[in-house]
Amino acid sequence: MINTMMDAWAAMAFGGMTLLPRTTKSAPKHPPGRFSAGEYRSAAGTLRYKLFVPGSWDGTPMPLIVMLHGCGQDADDFALGTGMNELAEESGCLVLYPEQSRSANWHGCWNWFDAAHHDRGQGEPALIAGLTRSIVDVYAADERYVSVAGLSAGGAMAVILGRTYPDLYTAVGCHSGLAHGSATSGHDALAAMRDGLQGRALSATVPASAVPIIVFHGDQDETVHLSHSSGVVRQSIGACGTCGAGKAAETVHSAGGGTSKHAFTCSIHRDEAGEVLAEQWTVHGAGHAWSGGSVRGTYTDWNGPNASREMLRFFTTAR
Repeated sequence: MINTMMDAWAAMAFGGMTLLPRTTKSAPKHPPGRFSAGEYRSAAGTLRYKLFVPGSWDGTPMPLIVMLHGCGQDADDFALGTGMNELAEESGCLVLYPEQSRSANWHGCWNWFDAAHHDRGQGEPALIAGLTRSIVDVYAADERYVSVAGLSAGGAMAVILGRTYPDLYTAVGCHSGLAHGSATSGHDALAAMRDGLQGRALSATVPASAVPIIVFHGDQDETVHLSHSSGVVRQSIGACGTCGAGKAAETVHSAGGGTSKHAFTCSIHRDEAGEVLAEQWTVHGAGHAWSGGSVRGTYTDWNGPNASREMLRFFTTAR
């Protein structure tokens, strides 16, 4: 069964190609990974976090994935629901889970809709980017592969981070989120989530360079309108500038079956050099939930294609 999302008001307010096969690797010959808590302080504020370090880490640079939970979740819940730590153990990746303070948002949502958190050098983008840089430095993460992903409010904040810090993040994953600039207040956010993409989001100031993005969205999502999936992709491609974006997308359809019982459509957008700018996954029959997630966490739909596995593939091959 699919975990039901909170009511629309609470959720808002704050908040070709084949699926990769499951690994058949034998058990690792190193100690298990560590999942530990920490706290980051800077002029922008204080942020608690959890960090997963795979057992294979020996100081050699590894990719870093920053995972931003949705409304009503925390780092532990999001790690369980997405299963990203298990995949990172297999693949050799660091995974960082910033955790929103309830004093910053009573429901634990990232404040994606507040104009105070839309720009580089201020608010939550500055705080999360600062934490990311500190982990990169301390763990000598591979700076070619520093990605950020999130669900719902976390997905919207991931989009903002990719657009405001394209020098730090090399890829973005947005699951059931919204485009940068979709709202500038709580009232705007309600309308955007209910009615779909607002025109001003696509005309928002764009960064100097585009960051590759992978987007997942269920076509039965009753919390965040499906149109935001296309809006996020169009906004990201629009930031490409003169890189030659505009080729017709390659579209792959799956009727479902096997590990993915939901059918899905995936559209792949490339630049003129053939590099992937965006992947847009529409999961048919899915609601507002992490596709392919685990029942151990909230807001997951284990019947869909595995968003975590596909994002990890995208993050470690982009650029």
